[in-house]
Amino acid sequence: MQVQLNDEVAHVAFGEALGQALKGHGRVYLEGDLGAGKTTLTRGILRAYGYQGAVKSPTYTLVEPYELGNQRIYHLDLYRLADPEELEFIGGRDVLADDALCLIEWPSRGEGWLPAPDLRIQLSVAETGRVALLNAGSSLGEDVIEQLARQCVGVQQECGVIQCI
Repeated sequence: MQVQLNDEVAHVAFGEALGQALKGHGRVYLEGDLGAGKTTLTRGILRAYGYQGAVKSPTYTLVEPYELGNQRIYHLDLYRLADPEELEFIGGRDVLADDALCLIEWPSRGEGWLPAPDLRIQLSVAETGRVALLNAGSSLGEDVIEQLARQCVGVQQECGVIQCI
């Protein structure tokens, strides 16, 4: 599934729809160059669970936990990871084994150590806004994409901000 996100409002709105579709569970790999919008998408996902605060990429802490009602969400940024084994030392095994939602930026830095994703999202800068390419890695990922595809059509007809391609 490919989605055109025309501006930051659409980017966050799509993240919120994605967060609702995930229902607080799964592993989501967020891929793309610096500035592609991985943290912006994470902000939208967190809004789906009621979080209204600032969302910063946990570049130096590697993991930022969020307890939102009954939901546990972990935002990981592996950009500064020197070796995938470092994930063991920061409690990565516990975080990833938890029945929570794990949003992982720069997952290639944890290659060989990270479990397979339920959903892989490749973000890229487009002429106007961003493009998100979603690929399922599990039945959960397939369900999420199916639900988003149904919602996306309605959003496109309603306001033209998020366009499914």
